[in-house]
Amino acid sequence: MNLKELLDDPDYTMAEVALLVGRDPGMAARFLRAVNNPLDRRVAKIETVSHAVSLLGIRQVHDIVLSASVAEAFNGIKTEVMDMRKFWQRSFYCAVMTKRLALTCGLMESDRLFVIGLLHDIGHLFMYMSIPKESQQVIMEARNGERPLFQVERDMLGFDYAKLGAYVMRHWDLPKSFQAATCFHPEPGIVNKFVMETALLHLGVLLVMSDLEEGEFGQGVFTVSPSVWQTTGLNEEQCLELRQRAAGEYGEVASSLSF
Repeated sequence: MNLKELLDDPDYTMAEVALLVGRDPGMAARFLRAVNNPLDRRVAKIETVSHAVSLLGIRQVHDIVLSASVAEAFNGIKTEVMDMRKFWQRSFYCAVMTKRLALTCGLMESDRLFVIGLLHDIGHLFMYMSIPKESQQVIMEARNGERPLFQVERDMLGFDYAKLGAYVMRHWDLPKSFQAATCFHPEPGIVNKFVMETALLHLGVLLVMSDLEEGEFGQGVFTVSPSVWQTTGLNEEQCLELRQRAAGEYGEVASSLSF
């Protein structure tokens, strides 16, 4: 929020941004770890926040700080419903997958799709903390009935994780594209704005979940909304090939992830 306040000032400088990010040792460490992510394959390691900020666009700086802030906010939280490390690893896999899809579709802001993929499931974190028993019941009902989780959540709770996540993002004053993609990715056919971002997140989530749950992508609860194929121009074969690449990239760093 401090960074957003600074960026709202039309006279801000990148030096001020670097100073703000570097003021908190924990944030600085997370920021540099993200910038030096093995997936980016930079030739030389970036060792200072000021150097990193000078190389990145302001949107990238904002999104890296956002990701680090959210991860830090939930650090150390325990829930009986979900292993938090596995939760963030799964979210990271989705982020890698969604970025890979965005690059293939020629979307210029692929890094922003990475962050959308990373944070799309934030609604579930609040559910796991506040209503763990009900959340567990919903998960079991969805598995036993072989139904999409968001539909069972609506039936049993009156809301779903996607809409809750979008509500949180709106409360945090995050970009509209984050809110729309998060809110509508389970049903991308009904979104009016940020259609491509929503479609790519829809595909990314289904590709990752079908892989982790050993299901068949494109079938059953992993069925792709027809509108998505038209929006993205992708097909099922391309998606599976991209998942193989994304899984390899994710596997390179998964064991070293710390959130």
